[in-house]
Amino acid sequence: MKYDVTIIGSGPGGYVAAIRCAQLGFKTAIVEKYSTLGGTCLNVGCIPSKALLDSSEHFHNAVHTFKAHGIDIQVPKVNFQQMIKRKDEVVDQSTGGIDFLMKKNKIDVFHGLGSFSDSHSIKISSEGTNKTITTDKVIIATGSKPATLPFIKIDKNKIITSTEALNLKEVPNHLIVIGGGAIGLEIGSVFARLGAKVSVIEFLDNLIPTMDGTLGKELKKVLKKLGFDIYLTHKVTNVQVKGTKVTVIAETPKGQNVEIKGDYCLVSVGRRPYTDGLGLENAGVKVADNAQIEVNDHLQTNVEHIYAIGDVIKGAMLAHKAEEEGILVAEQLANQKPHINYRLIPGVVYTWPEVAGVGYTEEELKESGRAYKTGSFPFRASGRARASMDIDGLIKVLADKTTDEILGVHMIGPRAADMIAEAVVAMEFRASAEDIGRMSHAHPTFTEALKEACLAATDNRAIHV
Repeated sequence: MKYDVTIIGSGPGGYVAAIRCAQLGFKTAIVEKYSTLGGTCLNVGCIPSKALLDSSEHFHNAVHTFKAHGIDIQVPKVNFQQMIKRKDEVVDQSTGGIDFLMKKNKIDVFHGLGSFSDSHSIKISSEGTNKTITTDKVIIATGSKPATLPFIKIDKNKIITSTEALNLKEVPNHLIVIGGGAIGLEIGSVFARLGAKVSVIEFLDNLIPTMDGTLGKELKKVLKKLGFDIYLTHKVTNVQVKGTKVTVIAETPKGQNVEIKGDYCLVSVGRRPYTDGLGLENAGVKVADNAQIEVNDHLQTNVEHIYAIGDVIKGAMLAHKAEEEGILVAEQLANQKPHINYRLIPGVVYTWPEVAGVGYTEEELKESGRAYKTGSFPFRASGRARASMDIDGLIKVLADKTTDEILGVHMIGPRAADMIAEAVVAMEFRASAEDIGRMSHAHPTFTEALKEACLAATDNRAIHV
């Protein structure tokens, strides 16, 4: 069977690329190793984790804030099996939706391990059977897998990754998280809200170290109020299972050892590109030492008709980044002129309050020597935040000192994941801080805090602080 375009991998990058290719008139196929479409994001990542985050937040509010709202109920109990069941139902609905979109767009779906026989032939292996399809163009979108440390053996029982954490049969008494990034803190939040003790060990000196430093410091305060124990600048040196417990040894900045014992250890130290079994050598595709596939600015590999997108190439491992890259490749194949501004791809952490950022961080501006000014506004001063009891956090705006162009927006607060979109739109059109400050924002809303932060960055003109 011959196709114009074949996509290997059906995560957000892959299935979006397939849909856009089909919309543009290409005969399109998608190959997925697993029995369901959607990749890590829909099956064991973004979607199931958000389902559990929402469920656990409801429980946390029932225990801690309902009374203040004038809602008297009996002490709620966690039905963890029902939480997991609801999470699974959300996953099923989401993956089923991708099945529908494939049929709607007349995309042929093949389930099985896709690998290159040569640069134009894809062998699909499933349950002992093989078939081969030929194709003019290929888009590799096979995503990533959880990374680990060389001395840690993931047993998927007591020493686990995010995949196993989303399917635990019980709420741990004590969960140890190695890594202070988004995934570990989100899963840690789920279990902390449900009553678990959570200990986070981070090698660097701040949480969410890839984001603006202010956000990590503010998030640390919030998580400590939730009951987290946080060990910054600690180097994990050993992880062992002894009976029903996991013991983690970490070295302090002064060279002393700290021993932490828990029920489970979640290893959350990032992800690695997943190219296992692709047969890239048969197609002549170059792969870097870190397993990333090398691409140019058009996302072409060294083999002209083979492209790669998402987590298997350089850049942030984000579902929405992969989606944009999938669309870019599809439109290039149709001789269009798409573009991606990688600086304006937002990052989000779905704790509560949520954390989001886009553009330059303050650390990056300092390092580059660029003259900038900053303005911030605390949610404590927001009427909408006080009404909903969501007063933790702030919005920080960074603007060019001379031109006032917005260079970065960083926020920790209620619905930050949604609010960051306003900043992305503004920065895409190179708005100034004063532009946002002069735009009418509905009252009372959380987004008024962005307007106030922009006013603060413009001659310290914030009104409500």
